[in-house]
Amino acid sequence: MRKFDTKVQHLKYKVLREVAKHAWNDTLLENILEIPKTISPGPKATMRCCVYKERAILAERIKLAMGGDTTNPNVIEVIEIACDECPAAGYEVTDSCRGCLAHRCEDVCKRGAISFDSNHVAHIDKTKCVECGQCAKVCPYAAIVNRKRPCQNACKVKAINIKENNAAEIDNSKCISCGACVYQCPFGAISDKSYIVHTIDLIKKSENNTKYKVYALVAPSISSQFKYAKLGQVITGLKALGMYTVVEAALGADMVALEESKELVEKGFLTSSCCPAFVAYINKSFPQLLPLVSHNPSPMVALAKYVKETDPTAKVVFIGPCTAKKGEAQLEHAKDYVDAVLTFEELQALFDSKYLDITEMEEDVLDNASYFGRIFARSGGLTDAVVQALKEQNIQFEVKATTCNGIEECRMALLKKSKNVLDANFIEGMACIGGCIGGAGCLTHGEKNKAEVDAYGREAMEKNIKDAVSVLK
Repeated sequence: MRKFDTKVQHLKYKVLREVAKHAWNDTLLENILEIPKTISPGPKATMRCCVYKERAILAERIKLAMGGDTTNPNVIEVIEIACDECPAAGYEVTDSCRGCLAHRCEDVCKRGAISFDSNHVAHIDKTKCVECGQCAKVCPYAAIVNRKRPCQNACKVKAINIKENNAAEIDNSKCISCGACVYQCPFGAISDKSYIVHTIDLIKKSENNTKYKVYALVAPSISSQFKYAKLGQVITGLKALGMYTVVEAALGADMVALEESKELVEKGFLTSSCCPAFVAYINKSFPQLLPLVSHNPSPMVALAKYVKETDPTAKVVFIGPCTAKKGEAQLEHAKDYVDAVLTFEELQALFDSKYLDITEMEEDVLDNASYFGRIFARSGGLTDAVVQALKEQNIQFEVKATTCNGIEECRMALLKKSKNVLDANFIEGMACIGGCIGGAGCLTHGEKNKAEVDAYGREAMEKNIKDAVSVLK
């Protein structure tokens, strides 16, 4: 069974795996220049125009695998040398232009960007065009099209610009680190920074020093990943890597559901705070609504805080599908509790860097959370959990929720709220389509992942939220 959706993901994984191999053996620095040759060993290129460019791009991928540009606060970066295969973005005249006499495109253009050649075929002067799209709207032949790049189509917050050298550029003032561009770029020219080397360092130090232990907090969306093995084998594999223990982040979701339900009743209106990309979007695009965001931390932070307060020797590594979690872990309210964040892609690379075949391992048990904590992984699960939390606490309150599946739905709900026309008292915001199961760091993406998350939820020993949380007292 294929472990990844795309060959781009597989290439990224191979770089992470090779970097991790050397990090385990303390041979990374002296072998940085040799890793590209390991991945692209032959004299001829298999991915690019020449082997020299191919290895130069691989060198950039290795930098990202080692943490990327430390001066750039964004966890998403563009590999410029790899970003040169897409056509120039913007409005273009296609060969459907018939050289008509009406010239409506010319008449409607206020910038004088439309001109005609000797055959009366229209052309657009890019130096004058402001991409208003009016010419495309009036063309009777639909001969003018807007050629957006895959990354631009994927980015619903319009954080990607095209520079003069034709490379993509990320506007950090708009980017929410959701990673949609990372997954959609067909050349892998946009990627998230990895903290896999830091994680390996934490594990190695814990093995050589009894002063601390490494806890793995796994997101509930793990139930829809690693389909070639059983979930219990994944848990055993994590411990074989050197993790002291594995805890469900869904338990943090149970904790948040209880507190967020009470906050909703107290304030009368609330937006969720579980998705860091959604919260970042509010902060950057709807700052006037920030007072309405739940003051509760995300399940990751809530549980990491509990772990560290319970065990002062703990180091916490969160493992999930989310690139935005890497950014959240660096925020003031989180950085003291979360020591590293890995995606499922990176966890696969870790397993293989240690030559661990998890399919041959016995199954361990992961049972810390309730059904409702586990379904946080998919769109609508958070709302279901808040409703259940009110019921379990005997609080009479009608939840009128709008469940936002993807950042475009989030934008519409927030826009309506900003204009006081939203018929709801709770906004569940998920930046990724499908919720966390659609995160950029997933091994696989698909609708059937929702059914697998629900099935995983039904397997929970604790059926109620309060029962799951009671073990924390």
